[in-house]
Amino acid sequence: MIIGGAQENTLFNCLDLIEHHGDEVMLITGPALGPEGDLLDRSGFSRDPSDLQGTSEKKGMSGSRGRAGELKIEMLPSFRRNINPIHDWAASTAIRKAIKQFRPDVVHTHSAKGGLLGRKVAWSLGVPAVIHTVHGAPFHEFQPRLAREFFRLCERYAASRCHHMISVADAMTDLMVRSGVAPRDKFTTIYSGMDVDPFLNADEHRSRIRARYNIGSDRVVVGKIARLFHLKGHVDLINAAQSVVRRCPDVLFLLVGDGILKESLTRQIESLGLTDHFIFAGLVAPTEVPALIGAMDVLVHTSLREGLARALPQALIAGKPAVSYDVDGAREVVISGETGFLVPVRDIATLSESLVQLVQNESLRQQLGRAGRQRFTDRFRHQTMTAQIRELYLRILAENASGTKG
Repeated sequence: MIIGGAQENTLFNCLDLIEHHGDEVMLITGPALGPEGDLLDRSGFSRDPSDLQGTSEKKGMSGSRGRAGELKIEMLPSFRRNINPIHDWAASTAIRKAIKQFRPDVVHTHSAKGGLLGRKVAWSLGVPAVIHTVHGAPFHEFQPRLAREFFRLCERYAASRCHHMISVADAMTDLMVRSGVAPRDKFTTIYSGMDVDPFLNADEHRSRIRARYNIGSDRVVVGKIARLFHLKGHVDLINAAQSVVRRCPDVLFLLVGDGILKESLTRQIESLGLTDHFIFAGLVAPTEVPALIGAMDVLVHTSLREGLARALPQALIAGKPAVSYDVDGAREVVISGETGFLVPVRDIATLSESLVQLVQNESLRQQLGRAGRQRFTDRFRHQTMTAQIRELYLRILAENASGTKG
Protein backbone atom coordinates (compact mmCIF):
# COMPACT_ATOMS: atom_id res chain seq x y z
CA MET A 1 0.00 0.00 0.00
CA ILE A 2 2.53 2.56 -1.16
CA ILE A 3 1.19 5.99 -2.08
CA GLY A 4 -0.22 5.50 -5.57
CA GLY A 5 -3.37 5.49 -7.66
CA ALA A 6 -4.13 1.77 -7.53
CA GLN A 7 -3.64 1.78 -3.78
CA GLU A 8 -5.94 4.78 -3.26
CA ASN A 9 -8.55 3.06 -5.43
CA THR A 10 -8.35 -0.05 -3.25
CA LEU A 11 -8.58 1.82 0.03
CA PHE A 12 -11.54 3.95 -1.10
CA ASN A 13 -13.38 0.83 -2.21
CA CYS A 14 -12.77 -0.93 1.12
CA LEU A 15 -13.90 2.04 3.19
CA ASP A 16 -16.94 2.79 1.01
CA LEU A 17 -18.13 -0.81 1.25
CA ILE A 18 -18.06 -0.49 5.04
CA GLU A 19 -19.44 3.02 5.41
CA HIS A 20 -22.05 3.20 2.64
CA HIS A 21 -23.06 -0.46 2.24
CA GLY A 22 -22.53 -2.01 5.68
CA ASP A 23 -20.21 -4.74 4.41
CA GLU A 24 -17.52 -6.51 6.40
CA VAL A 25 -14.17 -6.01 4.68
CA MET A 26 -10.62 -7.23 5.18
CA LEU A 27 -7.61 -5.83 3.29
CA ILE A 28 -4.65 -8.17 2.80
CA THR A 29 -1.44 -6.38 1.90
CA GLY A 30 2.33 -6.45 2.27
CA PRO A 31 4.82 -3.92 3.61
CA ALA A 32 5.02 -0.57 1.83
CA LEU A 33 8.63 -0.79 0.67
CA GLY A 34 10.17 2.00 -1.39
CA PRO A 35 10.45 5.79 -1.47
CA GLU A 36 6.78 6.44 -2.27
CA GLY A 37 5.65 6.29 1.35
CA ASP A 38 2.94 4.28 3.12
CA LEU A 39 -0.63 5.17 2.19
CA LEU A 40 -2.05 3.52 5.30
CA ASP A 41 0.15 5.62 7.58
CA ARG A 42 -0.74 8.77 5.63
CA SER A 43 -4.44 7.86 5.86
CA GLY A 44 -4.43 7.69 9.65
CA PHE A 45 -4.34 3.93 10.22
CA SER A 46 -2.65 2.80 13.43
CA ARG A 47 -0.49 -0.26 13.97
CA ASP A 48 -1.40 -1.97 17.22
CA PRO A 49 1.00 -4.63 18.52
CA SER A 50 -1.80 -6.04 20.65
CA ASP A 51 -3.50 -7.17 17.45
CA LEU A 52 -0.85 -9.81 16.74
CA GLN A 53 -2.59 -13.06 15.92
CA GLY A 54 -0.06 -15.71 16.84
CA THR A 55 2.10 -15.67 13.73
CA SER A 56 4.89 -13.51 12.39
CA GLU A 57 3.06 -13.41 9.08
CA LYS A 58 0.01 -11.57 10.38
CA LYS A 59 -0.21 -8.30 12.19
CA GLY A 60 -3.57 -6.67 12.75
CA MET A 61 -4.16 -3.04 11.87
CA SER A 62 -7.19 -0.88 12.42
CA GLY A 63 -8.41 2.56 11.53
CA SER A 64 -11.45 2.87 9.25
CA ARG A 65 -13.83 5.80 9.64
CA GLY A 66 -16.74 3.65 8.46
CA ARG A 67 -19.96 3.69 10.50
CA ALA A 68 -20.54 -0.04 10.05
CA GLY A 69 -17.23 -1.05 11.59
CA GLU A 70 -13.50 -0.87 11.09
CA LEU A 71 -11.46 -2.02 8.14
CA LYS A 72 -9.49 -5.07 9.20
CA ILE A 73 -6.02 -5.14 7.67
CA GLU A 74 -3.80 -8.22 7.47
CA MET A 75 -0.17 -7.17 6.98
CA LEU A 76 1.91 -10.04 5.53
CA PRO A 77 5.68 -9.34 5.66
CA SER A 78 6.39 -11.94 2.94
CA PHE A 79 3.86 -10.43 0.50
CA ARG A 80 6.19 -8.33 -1.66
CA ARG A 81 6.25 -6.92 -5.16
CA ASN A 82 9.44 -8.54 -6.44
CA ILE A 83 9.44 -12.21 -7.46
CA ASN A 84 10.98 -14.41 -4.76
CA PRO A 85 9.98 -18.10 -4.59
CA ILE A 86 10.49 -18.34 -0.82
CA HIS A 87 8.58 -15.13 -0.03
CA ASP A 88 5.87 -15.95 -2.56
CA TRP A 89 5.26 -19.42 -1.13
CA ALA A 90 5.05 -17.98 2.38
CA ALA A 91 2.71 -15.21 1.19
CA SER A 92 0.43 -17.73 -0.54
CA THR A 93 0.24 -19.79 2.65
CA ALA A 94 -0.59 -16.72 4.73
CA ILE A 95 -3.19 -15.49 2.22
CA ARG A 96 -4.83 -18.92 2.25
CA LYS A 97 -5.01 -18.90 6.04
CA ALA A 98 -6.46 -15.38 6.15
CA ILE A 99 -9.13 -16.15 3.54
CA LYS A 100 -10.13 -19.42 5.23
CA GLN A 101 -10.58 -17.60 8.54
CA PHE A 102 -12.50 -14.66 7.05
CA ARG A 103 -14.66 -16.79 4.71
CA PRO A 104 -15.52 -13.97 2.28
CA ASP A 105 -18.23 -13.97 -0.37
CA VAL A 106 -15.92 -11.96 -2.63
CA VAL A 107 -12.15 -11.80 -3.08
CA HIS A 108 -11.13 -8.74 -5.09
CA THR A 109 -7.45 -8.56 -6.06
CA HIS A 110 -5.26 -5.70 -7.29
CA SER A 111 -1.75 -5.50 -8.82
CA ALA A 112 0.19 -8.18 -10.67
CA LYS A 113 1.56 -10.00 -7.60
CA GLY A 114 -1.61 -9.65 -5.55
CA GLY A 115 -3.67 -10.69 -8.55
CA LEU A 116 -1.65 -13.82 -9.24
CA LEU A 117 -1.36 -15.10 -5.68
CA GLY A 118 -4.78 -13.92 -4.51
CA ARG A 119 -6.73 -15.31 -7.44
CA LYS A 120 -4.95 -18.66 -7.34
CA VAL A 121 -5.64 -19.11 -3.62
CA ALA A 122 -9.22 -17.79 -3.67
CA TRP A 123 -10.12 -19.96 -6.68
CA SER A 124 -8.73 -23.09 -5.05
CA LEU A 125 -10.78 -22.35 -1.92
CA GLY A 126 -13.98 -22.01 -3.95
CA VAL A 127 -14.68 -18.37 -3.03
CA PRO A 128 -18.08 -17.57 -4.61
CA ALA A 129 -16.86 -14.48 -6.52
CA VAL A 130 -13.23 -13.81 -7.44
CA ILE A 131 -12.67 -10.43 -9.09
CA HIS A 132 -9.48 -8.71 -10.29
CA THR A 133 -8.86 -5.07 -11.24
CA VAL A 134 -6.42 -4.32 -14.06
CA HIS A 135 -4.75 -1.00 -13.24
CA GLY A 136 -2.02 -1.54 -15.80
CA ALA A 137 -0.60 -4.54 -17.62
CA PRO A 138 2.55 -6.09 -16.07
CA PHE A 139 3.82 -6.82 -19.59
CA HIS A 140 4.80 -4.05 -21.99
CA GLU A 141 6.93 -3.30 -25.04
CA PHE A 142 9.85 -1.93 -23.01
CA GLN A 143 10.57 -5.32 -21.43
CA PRO A 144 12.85 -8.01 -22.91
CA ARG A 145 10.80 -10.35 -25.08
CA LEU A 146 11.10 -13.36 -22.76
CA ALA A 147 10.13 -11.34 -19.69
CA ARG A 148 7.15 -9.86 -21.54
CA GLU A 149 5.94 -13.30 -22.61
CA PHE A 150 6.42 -14.69 -19.10
CA PHE A 151 4.27 -11.98 -17.53
CA ARG A 152 1.65 -12.32 -20.28
CA LEU A 153 1.34 -16.03 -19.59
CA CYS A 154 1.12 -15.35 -15.84
CA GLU A 155 -1.77 -12.96 -16.49
CA ARG A 156 -3.47 -15.48 -18.76
CA TYR A 157 -3.18 -18.15 -16.07
CA ALA A 158 -4.47 -15.81 -13.36
CA ALA A 159 -7.38 -14.73 -15.59
CA SER A 160 -8.52 -18.35 -15.70
CA ARG A 161 -8.66 -18.31 -11.89
CA CYS A 162 -11.25 -15.56 -11.49
CA HIS A 163 -14.86 -14.97 -12.47
CA HIS A 164 -14.53 -11.42 -13.82
CA MET A 165 -12.07 -8.56 -14.28
CA ILE A 166 -12.43 -4.80 -13.93
CA SER A 167 -10.43 -2.45 -16.16
CA VAL A 168 -9.78 1.13 -15.07
CA ALA A 169 -9.96 2.13 -18.74
CA ASP A 170 -11.31 0.65 -21.96
CA ALA A 171 -7.72 0.67 -23.22
CA MET A 172 -6.77 -1.90 -20.60
CA THR A 173 -9.50 -4.25 -21.79
CA ASP A 174 -8.38 -3.80 -25.40
CA LEU A 175 -4.79 -4.62 -24.45
CA MET A 176 -5.70 -7.71 -22.44
CA VAL A 177 -8.01 -9.06 -25.13
CA ARG A 178 -5.50 -8.34 -27.89
CA SER A 179 -2.81 -10.15 -25.88
CA GLY A 180 -4.95 -13.24 -25.43
CA VAL A 181 -5.26 -12.89 -21.65
CA ALA A 182 -9.04 -13.34 -21.56
CA PRO A 183 -12.11 -12.82 -23.78
CA ARG A 184 -13.79 -9.41 -23.88
CA ASP A 185 -16.93 -10.55 -22.07
CA LYS A 186 -14.84 -11.18 -18.96
CA PHE A 187 -14.11 -7.45 -18.55
CA THR A 188 -16.04 -4.44 -17.26
CA THR A 189 -14.64 -0.89 -17.28
CA ILE A 190 -15.04 1.00 -13.99
CA TYR A 191 -13.03 4.20 -13.71
CA SER A 192 -10.78 4.53 -10.67
CA GLY A 193 -12.55 6.69 -8.11
CA MET A 194 -11.25 9.47 -5.90
CA ASP A 195 -12.41 12.16 -3.50
CA VAL A 196 -13.31 14.83 -6.05
CA ASP A 197 -14.24 17.66 -3.66
CA PRO A 198 -10.65 18.74 -2.86
CA PHE A 199 -9.97 19.03 -6.59
CA LEU A 200 -13.12 21.08 -7.16
CA ASN A 201 -11.75 23.46 -4.51
CA ALA A 202 -8.12 23.28 -5.62
CA ASP A 203 -7.83 26.96 -6.59
CA GLU A 204 -8.47 28.01 -2.99
CA HIS A 205 -4.85 27.03 -2.28
CA ARG A 206 -3.31 28.70 -5.33
CA SER A 207 -1.80 31.72 -3.57
CA ARG A 208 -0.49 29.68 -0.61
CA ILE A 209 1.28 27.08 -2.74
CA ARG A 210 2.71 29.65 -5.12
CA ALA A 211 4.07 31.62 -2.18
CA ARG A 212 5.68 28.44 -0.81
CA TYR A 213 7.68 27.99 -4.00
CA ASN A 214 8.16 31.72 -4.73
CA ILE A 215 6.08 31.57 -7.89
CA GLY A 216 4.89 34.97 -9.07
CA SER A 217 1.27 35.53 -10.05
CA ASP A 218 2.38 36.27 -13.62
CA ARG A 219 4.07 32.90 -14.13
CA VAL A 220 2.29 30.13 -16.04
CA VAL A 221 2.92 26.80 -14.30
CA VAL A 222 3.04 23.49 -16.14
CA GLY A 223 2.90 20.65 -13.61
CA LYS A 224 3.75 16.96 -13.78
CA ILE A 225 2.78 14.49 -11.05
CA ALA A 226 4.76 11.26 -11.23
CA ARG A 227 7.56 9.34 -9.59
CA LEU A 228 10.99 10.37 -10.85
CA PHE A 229 11.41 6.95 -12.36
CA HIS A 230 11.99 5.11 -15.63
CA LEU A 231 9.22 5.27 -18.26
CA LYS A 232 7.60 8.31 -16.59
CA GLY A 233 8.83 10.59 -19.39
CA HIS A 234 10.58 13.34 -17.44
CA VAL A 235 13.51 13.32 -19.89
CA ASP A 236 11.10 14.00 -22.78
CA LEU A 237 9.43 16.83 -20.90
CA ILE A 238 12.75 18.49 -20.12
CA ASN A 239 13.77 18.25 -23.78
CA ALA A 240 10.44 19.76 -24.83
CA ALA A 241 10.88 22.54 -22.25
CA GLN A 242 13.78 24.00 -24.22
CA SER A 243 11.46 25.13 -27.01
CA VAL A 244 8.66 26.15 -24.63
CA VAL A 245 10.98 28.38 -22.57
CA ARG A 246 12.38 30.09 -25.68
CA ARG A 247 8.88 31.09 -26.76
CA CYS A 248 7.35 31.54 -23.29
CA PRO A 249 10.06 32.83 -20.93
CA ASP A 250 7.61 33.18 -18.03
CA VAL A 251 6.77 29.47 -17.94
CA LEU A 252 7.67 27.30 -14.92
CA PHE A 253 7.64 23.52 -14.68
CA LEU A 254 6.60 22.06 -11.31
CA LEU A 255 7.60 18.42 -10.84
CA VAL A 256 5.71 16.67 -8.04
CA GLY A 257 7.20 13.37 -6.91
CA ASP A 258 10.50 11.83 -5.95
CA GLY A 259 12.58 8.88 -7.06
CA ILE A 260 15.87 7.47 -8.19
CA LEU A 261 16.21 9.73 -11.25
CA LYS A 262 16.21 13.06 -9.43
CA GLU A 263 19.96 13.53 -9.65
CA SER A 264 20.21 12.70 -13.34
CA LEU A 265 17.18 14.86 -14.19
CA THR A 266 18.70 17.76 -12.25
CA ARG A 267 21.89 17.40 -14.28
CA GLN A 268 19.92 17.37 -17.53
CA ILE A 269 18.07 20.54 -16.53
CA GLU A 270 21.33 22.26 -15.60
CA SER A 271 23.05 21.23 -18.83
CA LEU A 272 20.23 22.81 -20.85
CA GLY A 273 20.29 26.05 -18.86
CA LEU A 274 16.75 25.50 -17.56
CA THR A 275 17.40 25.54 -13.80
CA ASP A 276 15.40 28.75 -13.28
CA HIS A 277 12.39 27.19 -14.99
CA PHE A 278 12.07 23.96 -12.97
CA ILE A 279 10.92 23.34 -9.39
CA PHE A 280 11.12 19.96 -7.67
CA ALA A 281 8.32 19.72 -5.11
CA GLY A 282 9.41 16.27 -3.96
CA LEU A 283 7.19 13.58 -2.48
CA VAL A 284 3.98 14.98 -1.04
CA ALA A 285 1.07 13.51 0.88
CA PRO A 286 -1.98 12.65 -1.26
CA THR A 287 -3.90 15.33 0.64
CA GLU A 288 -1.51 17.97 -0.75
CA VAL A 289 -1.99 17.00 -4.40
CA PRO A 290 -5.18 19.06 -4.94
CA ALA A 291 -3.47 22.19 -3.59
CA LEU A 292 -0.47 21.66 -5.88
CA ILE A 293 -2.76 21.22 -8.87
CA GLY A 294 -4.47 24.45 -7.83
CA ALA A 295 -1.13 26.23 -8.23
CA MET A 296 -0.77 24.88 -11.77
CA ASP A 297 -2.23 26.18 -15.01
CA VAL A 298 -1.64 23.08 -17.15
CA LEU A 299 -0.92 19.44 -16.33
CA VAL A 300 1.44 17.46 -18.54
CA HIS A 301 1.65 13.67 -18.59
CA THR A 302 4.51 12.11 -20.53
CA SER A 303 4.59 8.58 -19.11
CA LEU A 304 5.31 5.93 -21.72
CA ARG A 305 2.88 3.45 -20.18
CA GLU A 306 0.09 3.78 -17.61
CA GLY A 307 -3.38 2.33 -17.27
CA LEU A 308 -5.09 5.65 -16.68
CA ALA A 309 -3.01 8.09 -14.65
CA ARG A 310 -5.12 9.56 -11.84
CA ALA A 311 -3.39 12.91 -12.30
CA LEU A 312 -5.25 13.42 -15.58
CA PRO A 313 -8.84 13.34 -14.26
CA GLN A 314 -7.67 15.07 -11.08
CA ALA A 315 -6.36 18.03 -13.08
CA LEU A 316 -9.46 18.16 -15.27
CA ILE A 317 -11.78 18.07 -12.26
CA ALA A 318 -9.73 20.97 -10.85
CA GLY A 319 -10.40 22.87 -14.08
CA LYS A 320 -6.90 22.52 -15.54
CA PRO A 321 -6.37 21.34 -19.12
CA ALA A 322 -4.03 18.40 -19.71
CA VAL A 323 -1.43 17.57 -22.32
CA SER A 324 -0.68 13.86 -22.46
CA TYR A 325 1.07 11.24 -24.49
CA ASP A 326 -1.44 9.01 -26.23
CA VAL A 327 -0.84 5.95 -24.06
CA ASP A 328 -3.30 3.41 -22.70
CA GLY A 329 -6.37 5.13 -21.20
CA ALA A 330 -5.24 8.76 -21.58
CA ARG A 331 -7.43 9.34 -24.65
CA GLU A 332 -10.52 8.49 -22.59
CA VAL A 333 -10.12 11.72 -20.61
CA VAL A 334 -7.74 13.92 -22.63
CA ILE A 335 -9.75 14.81 -25.71
CA SER A 336 -7.80 17.01 -28.11
CA GLY A 337 -9.41 20.40 -28.50
CA GLU A 338 -11.99 19.67 -25.79
CA THR A 339 -10.18 18.94 -22.52
CA GLY A 340 -6.56 19.30 -23.60
CA PHE A 341 -4.22 17.87 -26.21
CA LEU A 342 -3.22 14.30 -26.95
CA VAL A 343 0.32 13.88 -28.29
CA PRO A 344 1.95 10.95 -30.11
CA VAL A 345 4.41 9.18 -27.82
CA ARG A 346 7.92 10.70 -27.90
CA ASP A 347 6.87 13.40 -30.38
CA ILE A 348 8.81 16.19 -28.66
CA ALA A 349 7.94 18.81 -31.28
CA THR A 350 4.18 18.27 -30.94
CA LEU A 351 4.51 18.12 -27.15
CA SER A 352 6.28 21.48 -27.15
CA GLU A 353 3.76 23.05 -29.53
CA SER A 354 0.80 21.86 -27.46
CA LEU A 355 2.29 23.28 -24.28
CA VAL A 356 3.11 26.60 -25.95
CA GLN A 357 -0.45 26.88 -27.24
CA LEU A 358 -1.85 26.54 -23.73
CA VAL A 359 0.80 28.61 -21.97
CA GLN A 360 0.16 31.53 -24.34
CA ASN A 361 -3.65 31.38 -24.27
CA GLU A 362 -5.36 31.83 -20.90
CA SER A 363 -8.88 31.79 -22.33
CA LEU A 364 -8.19 28.45 -24.04
CA ARG A 365 -6.90 27.02 -20.76
CA GLN A 366 -10.09 28.07 -18.98
CA GLN A 367 -12.32 26.75 -21.76
CA LEU A 368 -10.70 23.30 -21.84
CA GLY A 369 -10.49 23.13 -18.05
CA ARG A 370 -14.20 23.89 -17.63
CA ALA A 371 -15.11 21.20 -20.15
CA GLY A 372 -13.00 18.62 -18.32
CA ARG A 373 -14.58 19.47 -14.98
CA GLN A 374 -18.12 19.18 -16.33
CA ARG A 375 -17.42 15.91 -18.11
CA PHE A 376 -15.52 13.96 -15.46
CA THR A 377 -16.41 15.10 -11.93
CA ASP A 378 -19.25 12.67 -11.31
CA ARG A 379 -17.66 9.89 -13.32
CA PHE A 380 -14.62 9.76 -11.03
CA ARG A 381 -16.28 10.06 -7.61
CA HIS A 382 -15.12 7.15 -5.46
CA GLN A 383 -18.70 6.55 -4.32
CA THR A 384 -19.68 6.06 -7.98
CA MET A 385 -16.84 3.60 -8.46
CA THR A 386 -17.71 1.57 -5.36
CA ALA A 387 -21.41 1.40 -6.23
CA GLN A 388 -20.54 0.04 -9.68
CA ILE A 389 -18.06 -2.47 -8.22
CA ARG A 390 -20.59 -3.69 -5.66
CA GLU A 391 -23.23 -4.13 -8.36
CA LEU A 392 -20.72 -6.31 -10.20
CA TYR A 393 -20.07 -8.36 -7.04
CA LEU A 394 -23.80 -9.00 -6.66
CA ARG A 395 -24.22 -9.90 -10.33
CA ILE A 396 -21.36 -12.41 -10.29
CA LEU A 397 -22.61 -13.93 -7.03
CA ALA A 398 -26.12 -14.29 -8.47
CA GLU A 399 -24.84 -15.81 -11.72
CA ASN A 400 -22.66 -18.30 -9.91
CA ALA A 401 -25.43 -19.24 -7.50
CA SER A 402 -27.78 -19.94 -10.40
CA GLY A 403 -25.15 -21.77 -12.41
CA THR A 404 -25.04 -19.21 -15.25
CA LYS A 405 -21.82 -17.86 -16.72
CA GLY A 406 -19.90 -15.38 -14.49
